[in-house]
Formats: sequence, structure tokens, C-alpha cells
Amino acid sequence: MSFKHILLEQKEPGIYLLTINRLQALNALNSETLTEIGAALSEIGKEAAARVLLVTGAGDRAFVAGADVRVMRDFTPLEAQALSEQALRVFRKLEALSVPAIALVNGYCLGGGCEFALSCDFILAAENAVFGQPEVNLGIMAGWGGTQRLTRLIGRGRAMELLVSGRQVRADEAMQIGLANHVYPKDELLEQGLALARTIAAKGPLAVRLTKRAVQRGQDLDLENACILESQLFALCFSSADQKEGMAAFVEKRPARFQGQ
Repeated sequence: MSFKHILLEQKEPGIYLLTINRLQALNALNSETLTEIGAALSEIGKEAAARVLLVTGAGDRAFVAGADVRVMRDFTPLEAQALSEQALRVFRKLEALSVPAIALVNGYCLGGGCEFALSCDFILAAENAVFGQPEVNLGIMAGWGGTQRLTRLIGRGRAMELLVSGRQVRADEAMQIGLANHVYPKDELLEQGLALARTIAAKGPLAVRLTKRAVQRGQDLDLENACILESQLFALCFSSADQKEGMAAFVEKRPARFQGQ
């Protein structure tokens, strides 16, 4: 499938890179771009050999600078809600992708862009990354999941401060508060992301997918039921050829040859 506002490429076996490609708008998101992201996620979801998705923005100025304000400025409440609901559907689709999704944040990651990155499983940031939810500066609030995902990731107090002040944080602070996992020089970001993706792709594919399922579904359960879920998924691993191969390789002191079965 061809796209106008995004690029989707397979960088290496099992490793995909989705790039928001609207340089003239600092990769800002509009309805058409959201539709294309959703379509790309559908394509990746159908690929049995997919192992990791990397998400980034074209150029080095912005990951995604936010939603396209020039489009939204004359919205009615119903139009605003429709765009919010579209973004929420697409971001939930990204969040629910069976393979790990890693945001490579290069430059501005604001508003809807920050909400987009928060929908990935974790974030790697370039040294020039800037994060924030500055919607209050425009007389609106975060409406694409920011009030919920940011709070779950960095805690209520820190999230509230950013959401109601509109304050932006640079990469080093983002890592300190748990928003970003690692920070790299901007010219190393993609290679560092690929290196981590290779590490993940070399592991048992079913185990990685079930781990993601346990973390995502378990976070909304009480501890006892979350641990029951984990136990059930752990047991499910023992019905796979990957488990037999992985343990045989360990005993025989050789690299495992996983097939994702």
C-alpha cells in the first residue's frame, strides 16, 4: 500500500520502521495521517514474521510536533470529538499491536505527538528531544489520551504539572521522570533503536508477545488477578515449539533457533 504522509519500510527481517513524513508541518498529525497510520498498523499486524515496530518522525526537528492546529482552529465541538475519537482508535491500535512498538523521538514531541509516543511500549529519545502537553496554551486540554497514559507512566503529580502548566521537558529530564527509557545523540538514535530491536527480535517471539499481553492487560487488574493472568500465559509458553527449542539450546549451550511457533 502506498502512503502520502507516512513511510513504512522493513529495515531488517522482522523489524519495521514507520516514519511520519510531513516535514513542512513538523510532522503534525491530521485525520488523513491518522488514517494512514492505522492502515500501516493493520499491515504489520498481518505479518506473522513481524517482531518489532520502530516509530519516528522525518527529519531531525520533530518526532511529531502535535496535532495540526491550522486544521483544528475552526472545528465545532462535534468535529473536535470526531478527530479525538479517531486518534484514540489509532493509538489504541498501536498500543494493542502484538509486537513491541518503540518510539524514537527526534526533536519536538508535543501534544498529539507526545500522546502518539505514549501509545508505544517505550521511548528512546535523541538529545534534542522536547516533550510536552501544551494544549492549555491553546485554550484546550489534552484529548488524545494524554491525561490517562501520561499519568499511568510518570505518576499523577508529575503528569498534572505538565498537563496544566504546558511546561516542556527536554530529553534528560524526560529520562529522569520515566518518560523516556534512554537518551542518545541524535545521529545515533536510529541505530540504537535498531540495535535494541535486533536484541528483541532474537528472543522467543511468542514469549515476547505474551509478555506484552501480560503487562498491558495486567496493569488494569488488581495484583492477585494480574498474577493469575501471568501464570496462565507462562503456562501457555510450554505448549510451544519455541519453549522446547529455547530450553534445549540452553542445556546444549548453543544459540536458540526460534520459529515463533
